[in-house]
Parts: sequence; C-alpha cells; structure tokens
Amino acid sequence: MRARLATPRDAETIVHIYNEGIEERIATFETRPRTTEDVEGWFGGAHPTVVVEDAGSVVAFATTSAYSPRECYAGISEFSVYTAHEARGLGAGRMAMQALIQAADRAGFHKLVSRVFVENAPSRELLLSLGFREVGIHEKHARLDGAWKDVVIVERLL
Repeated sequence: MRARLATPRDAETIVHIYNEGIEERIATFETRPRTTEDVEGWFGGAHPTVVVEDAGSVVAFATTSAYSPRECYAGISEFSVYTAHEARGLGAGRMAMQALIQAADRAGFHKLVSRVFVENAPSRELLLSLGFREVGIHEKHARLDGAWKDVVIVERLL
C-alpha cells in the first residue's frame, strides 16, 4: 500500500468509498449519497485530501475541510477518514491518517479536529493510537435516521 495526495481523477473511487460509509450508518450523519461532482469540489483549495492505493486501486481516503468560516480559526481543519469495506483492518485507514497529518501540517494547519460516533470503537482506537485525544462528548449532537446520536470530539495538535 502507498499513500499520496488525491487528485480529481480519484473522485469517482472516493465517492464509492464515502457512499459505503453513508449506507452503513456507522461513521457519518450524512444520508444523501454523494456524486463525483460533489467530491470534485474538494480539490484545488487549501484543504488536502489523501488516498491510499493497494495494487493500483484506491482503498481509503482522508480529507480535510474548514472548521469554521471565522478567520480566527483558519489554522484548524476538520477531517474525515473512510476505508473501503474490503480493506478494513489492513492498515489503510492508519496510512491515510498518517499521510493526512503530514499533508495538513505542510499546508500550514496547526490542529485537526473531528467528531466520531461514540460507538465507533475502531475509529476511536485508530485516532487515539495516532496521538489524537478525546476532549469531550456532544450529547444528542444530530439525528441519524430519526435517532439522536452522541459524538466524541477528537483533536490533535500538529
């Protein structure tokens, strides 16, 4: 496996992996499947996206986005990481996050933050092993399929 910065050519595969996560209801509040056009909008700005390839196929991605439009938060970036179902447990998510941490640091960010479903033990364990800390829980943060869900807030200084 190898990690690299994503390009617009990766959008279709990123969409497939992201939509798996949406369908499984284990990692995001999003319920609308994404399109290639949605993901193509991620490229060309200040926020890096990385992919992990295995045998020439993209099997994981991690991406950053703006934490807040307020200027005082410009050095903070939100992140997400998704791994294709068939590649879970093989280290692709870890590799994606390691590459994203480096890319975000090179892009000038000083902190990464995210929210993880409380019950998503694999993601929480991965992030803790990479130096993220859990700073609290947002109770009943949003609804997914009509049910309120709690999320753990994670952060890592770069």
